[in-house]
Amino acid sequence: MTSKETSVPGVEDLSPEQCWEQLRGVSVGRLAVWVEDHPDIFPINYKVDHGTLVFRTGEGTKLHAALGGAAVALEADGVDQDSGIAWSVVVKGQAVAVKLTQEVLDTVGLLLFPWQAGRKDAFVRIVPTSVTGRRFKVAPPLTWWSPLDDATRAGLE
Repeated sequence: MTSKETSVPGVEDLSPEQCWEQLRGVSVGRLAVWVEDHPDIFPINYKVDHGTLVFRTGEGTKLHAALGGAAVALEADGVDQDSGIAWSVVVKGQAVAVKLTQEVLDTVGLLLFPWQAGRKDAFVRIVPTSVTGRRFKVAPPLTWWSPLDDATRAGLE
């Protein structure tokens, strides 16, 4: 596998195909939306569906902000405990309501089960304009040292 190295040693930029592969391997991400005059973030369960992401939600702030016209972003990540390799993927795009009967039936077939109980009758599709990701080896905590760490420890003693 070839990788394009970024300016940070040991960080591999993922291709869009690799990003989608990672996104298919997890089902929880964080949805960033614009609410009135500030950003907000909500955890969501999602499924990959033909180059888009679909999630279910109920009436409320998340639904109205996602469909409010401003761009949204979803971030998902994971780590392989055995190899110590972590990854992070960000999908930016537009959220649209799934409304057509056949499209709703197709999304129900995705077996999308939210973790939180309650009515989740709205299906929302994120249509990406950008999909980026990276993969890297998790650094041992002792390698994170900086002069700031000494100042913090000294303040606690």
